[in-house]
Amino acid sequence: MDLVFCGTPQFAVPTLEKLVAAGHRVRLVVTQPDRPKGRGMELAISPVKNAAASLNLPITQPDRIKTNSEFQARLAEIKPDAIIVVGYGRVIPQWMLDLPRFGNINLHASLLPKYRGAAPIQWAIANGETVTGVTTMRIDAGLDTGDILLQKEHPIATDDTAVTIAPILAAIGADLMVETLSGLEAGTIDPRPQDSSQATLAPILNKEDGLIDFSPSAQEILNRLRGFQPWPGAYTKFRGKQLHILRAQPASEAVPLAELRISGDRLLVGCSGKNSLELLELQLEGKKRTPARDFIHGYRPAVGEKLGG
Repeated sequence: MDLVFCGTPQFAVPTLEKLVAAGHRVRLVVTQPDRPKGRGMELAISPVKNAAASLNLPITQPDRIKTNSEFQARLAEIKPDAIIVVGYGRVIPQWMLDLPRFGNINLHASLLPKYRGAAPIQWAIANGETVTGVTTMRIDAGLDTGDILLQKEHPIATDDTAVTIAPILAAIGADLMVETLSGLEAGTIDPRPQDSSQATLAPILNKEDGLIDFSPSAQEILNRLRGFQPWPGAYTKFRGKQLHILRAQPASEAVPLAELRISGDRLLVGCSGKNSLELLELQLEGKKRTPARDFIHGYRPAVGEKLGG
């Protein structure tokens, strides 16, 4: 097929590479403009732009697409059979939806209709799901509401984080996209509408999502810690400074809510119910990451001292 590929993050790279390897003609790669990043505010190139350059594919980085007549004329000239969208980061306008004969095909990192939105991997783990997956979907005017084409499940292990799951789903999704295009061309895929009554949302993450409330169970807190990696992570306050909890595990000891308790070289914090969270690795604001044992010896938490204050 003649394709236009729209994508920006690392998650989209395997799909681009697999489409080229499968023999599809990617006539144009559309990615976000280079952005200033880091302390030096140097322009950062998107992973998709890097991959497209390595594959010698034509690249464009429009600031806007909805009312961009030059961009619209370029896509109309290509006459793509399909537009592939993977984490592009822009709303696809109606004129793009109407252009290709097979439509705009999106790879979404959840089992739709669950976890519609910008952060499906993170919220699935944060909410304690044990199974996730990928969906290829024909984009419509809604937020991840289009007809489902194909889906594939993948289990979430108890020690998985958003960082470990994302590349696995990206690889599975790349194969699924190639399979989807083959099926569309052969006429063997029967698109099915989503049941919106079963939908859940996975909104874009913000800094406040990482703030720990110790009133849920230890497992619920741990799920959020795992899901919100690498950002915003899981953090609280200790002696007026921000404290990031980098690794933790549920513990059986009962400890008063948000209170710290030292048990030998173990550091526990109280959660709801008759359990607690053992803090394994921490990082205090302005300091290096440290194991709990060193944290105990360095800061000597007092009896009854709490986190969050």
